[in-house]
Amino acid sequence: MPNLGVYCIANIFNKFLATEGEPQLTMNHEQPYEYRVGATLPPEAPSYVVRQADKDLYEGLQAKEFCYILNSRQMGKSSLEVRARKRLEAEGFACALIDLTKVGIQQVTADEWYATLINSLADSLNLHFDLLSWWHDRRLLTPLARFGEFIESVLLTQIDQNIVIVIDEIDSVLSLEFPTDDFFAFIRACYNQRNDKPAYQRLTFVLIGVATPSALIADKERTPFNLGRAIELHGFQLAEVQPLAKGLEDQVENPQAVLAELLQWTGGQPFLTQKLCRWILKQEMQIATGTEAVAIEQFVRSRCITNWESQDEPEHLRTIRDRLFRKPENTGRLLGIYQQILQRGEIPADDSPEQVELRLSGLVVKRNGVLTVYNTIYREVFNEQWVQEALAELRPYKEAMDAWFASECHDESRLLRGRALLDALAWAEGKHLTKQDQSFLHSSQDVADRITREISEQLAKLAKTEAATILKRFMPELERISSDPSVLIQEVQAWTGSQPTLTEHLCRLLVAGAPIPTAEEATQVEQLVQTHLIQDWEHHVATDHFKTIREAILEDERCISILQLYRQILQQEDVIADDSAELRFLLKLGLVENQAGQLKLANRIYAGVFDLTC
Repeated sequence: MPNLGVYCIANIFNKFLATEGEPQLTMNHEQPYEYRVGATLPPEAPSYVVRQADKDLYEGLQAKEFCYILNSRQMGKSSLEVRARKRLEAEGFACALIDLTKVGIQQVTADEWYATLINSLADSLNLHFDLLSWWHDRRLLTPLARFGEFIESVLLTQIDQNIVIVIDEIDSVLSLEFPTDDFFAFIRACYNQRNDKPAYQRLTFVLIGVATPSALIADKERTPFNLGRAIELHGFQLAEVQPLAKGLEDQVENPQAVLAELLQWTGGQPFLTQKLCRWILKQEMQIATGTEAVAIEQFVRSRCITNWESQDEPEHLRTIRDRLFRKPENTGRLLGIYQQILQRGEIPADDSPEQVELRLSGLVVKRNGVLTVYNTIYREVFNEQWVQEALAELRPYKEAMDAWFASECHDESRLLRGRALLDALAWAEGKHLTKQDQSFLHSSQDVADRITREISEQLAKLAKTEAATILKRFMPELERISSDPSVLIQEVQAWTGSQPTLTEHLCRLLVAGAPIPTAEEATQVEQLVQTHLIQDWEHHVATDHFKTIREAILEDERCISILQLYRQILQQEDVIADDSAELRFLLKLGLVENQAGQLKLANRIYAGVFDLTC
C-alpha cells in the first residue's frame, strides 16, 4: 500500500510553487476536466502538474537570467514554457516564441534562417518593420550581424518592456547545413553587453530542446550555457500530482492510491502518466479501495506492455525506440550500455556521448551519479529479450553467421577474417550476446589464429633452415674464436631469431674480431649488436636490410594501419591474430611472428632498430 500521508501536504506544496511572491494564473474551472496527451497543455489546464521546474523557470526569467531546458522528449518542456511565458506576459513582459521546426532545416541558407527568425520576432511582437527593404539595405553585412542589428536598433528600440525570446526545438540547428556556433556566441554577447548598453538588461532568452550544451556549441569560451541557468526537469513526484486526482474522483474510490500505483509504473514520466490517467478515465475502470495495486498492474500490462507497438497511441514508446535507432552506427553501443544497466540495475554515470544520448532518449535517467532505467514500464517493454533481438538485427556479421550455421559449422570461408573480424569484435565488446554469436566469433578467432600461426611457422621453418646453413658455414671460424661455439651460436640466435640476413651479418662481425674468452660470449655478442647493428643503423653493415623493411612499409597503401598494428605488437598489447592483410604483410616481411597464438617481434634486433622512435 502506498504512503498516502504525503498527500496531506500536496495542496500546500502546489500552492507554494505556484504562488510564492507572485500573482496566480487565472484558471478556468468551468471547462471540462481532461487529461491532455500529445499536445502542449494550456496554462489554465486543471490537469497541469506544477513542479519545482515551474518555480525555477519563472524566477530565472523574472530575474532576467538566460535559461535553458534541455531534456528528452515528452517531459513537458513546452507546457512548462507556455505557463511561465503567460504568467510573465500578465506581468507586463513582452514574450515571443520561435519554434525552429517551423523555420525548416532542409536546404536553408544562413540568410534565410536569420531572416525567418527576424520575421518571427517581428510578427510575434507586432513590430512596425518592413523586413524586405530592411534586409536588402544591409546586404553587405553577415546574416548574424543583421540579426544583431535588428535586436539592438529595432526590437530594443520599439519595445521598452522586459523581453523574453523563447526558442523551442533548438536541437534542430544540429541539422542545418551551416555552422551555428556564432548564434550561441551572440546570445552570450547580449548578456556581456548589459554593463555597457543598459537596454540589453531588458532582454533574455530561453532555449528548449533535446540536446546537450556541448552538442550545440563545443567552444567553452563562447558558449552561453556556462553563464545561464539550467532548468532541471524531473518526473512527477507523489506530492505534486494532486491535480491529476480530480479526473479520477468519479470513477475510483481512492484516486490518490491509484495515482501512487501509477507512479510506481511510470516513474512520474509526464506524458506516460497523463496517458494512463486518460486511459483509466476512457475505460471507465472501477477500482475499489485496497485493489489498486492489482488493478493497475493488470491494466498497465494489458494496455501498455503487451503488444506495445500496436497500442502505443499517442506514440511514446516508439519515440524512445526510434531515438535509439536514429543513428545506426551508434545504436549498437547504446544498446550495449543499456543492456549493462538492465543486468546490473545501475552503472556509474560518466557523461560519455553514448550515455548522454541514452538519457536524451528518455529510456534511462541519471540519479545520484548512476544511470538507471527510468521506470518499470520501460524495463518491461525494452527488456533483455528485446535488446537481444535488436542486437541480432544490428549485428554486422548476420549474413556470414547465418551461412556458417547453415553449413553446420563446416564451411570456414564463412567465418570472419581480417578487418571484418576486428570490426565484429569491437562491435561485440560490452554486449551480452547469444551463445550462437559467441560461438561464431570464437570460431572466427580460432581459425584466423590458426591460419596466421601456420603462415608464421612455415616462414620460421624456412628461415631457420637458411640460418642453420649459414651457421654451419661459419662453424670452423666460430670454433677458432670460441672455446665453446655452441654457446656463441645460442647468443647469435637469441638476438637474430634465426633471421638469415642478420645471422650472416652478426657471424661476419664475430669472426672478424679477436677470440672471445670463456663466459664472455653474451657480453661480446651484445656489444657487437648494439654498436654495429642497432645504434646508428643507417650507417652500418645491415643498413640495406633494414631500409628494405622500412621502405616496404612506407610504400604500402595500408602504411598507417600497418604501423598502428606494429605499434600495438611492439608495446606488447593483446593483439588479436585476425589474419588481416596488415598482419599477413608483417608476417611475410619477417618483422613479427605468431608464437603460440601471441604476436611478437621476430627478434631483439628488430625491436631495437624499429622502436617507437623510428
